Amino acid sequence: MYRNYTDRRDFSMRTYRKKTRPALVRGLCIGGDAPVSIQTMTSVPLENIDATIDQINRLHREGAQLVRLAVLNEAALGPLKKVRESVDVPLSADIHFNHRLAIGAIECGIDKIRINPGNIGGVDRVREVVRAATEHSVPIRIGVNGGSLDRRKYPEMTAQALAASALEHVEILEECGFYDIVVSLKSSDILLTAEANIIFSDMKEYPLHVGLTEAGYGLSCVVQSSILIGHLLLKGLGDTVRVSMTGDPIEEIHVAKKILASIGERLEPLRIIACPTCGRTGPSVNLEEIAREVENAIANEFSDVLRALGRELVVAIMGCEVNGPGEASHAHVGVAGARSGNFLLFARGERKGKITRGEVIRAVREEVMSLIETWSRER
Repeated sequence: MYRNYTDRRDFSMRTYRKKTRPALVRGLCIGGDAPVSIQTMTSVPLENIDATIDQINRLHREGAQLVRLAVLNEAALGPLKKVRESVDVPLSADIHFNHRLAIGAIECGIDKIRINPGNIGGVDRVREVVRAATEHSVPIRIGVNGGSLDRRKYPEMTAQALAASALEHVEILEECGFYDIVVSLKSSDILLTAEANIIFSDMKEYPLHVGLTEAGYGLSCVVQSSILIGHLLLKGLGDTVRVSMTGDPIEEIHVAKKILASIGERLEPLRIIACPTCGRTGPSVNLEEIAREVENAIANEFSDVLRALGRELVVAIMGCEVNGPGEASHAHVGVAGARSGNFLLFARGERKGKITRGEVIRAVREEVMSLIETWSRER
């Protein structure tokens, strides 16, 4: 029977979603009932204003909803102000050790600051930062990382230590009458990070920024970040995510989007189902090549239309007669190969007939167009 995959747009694999206290960042809501947002960090020096602006805009186009910048010294405040004036994207300033930088970033128009109240100075300095943040309606993200844990207070890095450190910093802000807070608890250890977030979530109702710090690059980062972020989201925890990947931060966005789409937290306009291939696949059937051709053709032409319709299109590219017809018939559009090199075409659960390898792209495209026309009329 044809499986209506479009129901996924209203489907989440979470068993529940913890409702946290919302924080508003230049129109972006983190927490509350807001969808899980994606954020990243620039990788070029802030002093290189044009390159920073260009990178922020590229990241935003790819799906970043919040971009963080490292503000290293007072000389960086001038460039920060120019960058803030040049982009219409929620920006966060990453501040350490110097409370004047936090105040200066707020006065430059930054939308959110990331500090560690324990290394920003004494309580009086924290109060100055809180006063500025309150006057300008700027949320504060408390970041507790395994690498920067105060080992005098917490000689052993444990989940309990990370949660206790976060709680300590939250209470500093609460004592100042400030509650517009986002919290992150991170380390490079998946199990420790997951446990720390779970422990802290039982203590407070603030939104959680989740991710794995120093997660590495490439496949290692993708696997580890997906496990940690996916695990917490499936437990109902997490309001904004970052995939901390060595290299071009654009890749962070792509991975984060895939994680959210995979658990039903975000609409993915096009989803390709393709079998891994095995000895049953005909020697003339190159499924990877076909899948890439179909994905490129459909995504380039129809992604914007599908987003506007609020629909997820599922296309199956299968290689043999065992699982192929079933998966292809369950998708919106699908093809199932045979050892002869030809394919069976399916659309909306119906078998449409046989096609050759050379006809696959055209046939799939025509069925997709027909389906989109139907969805458009149903709106």
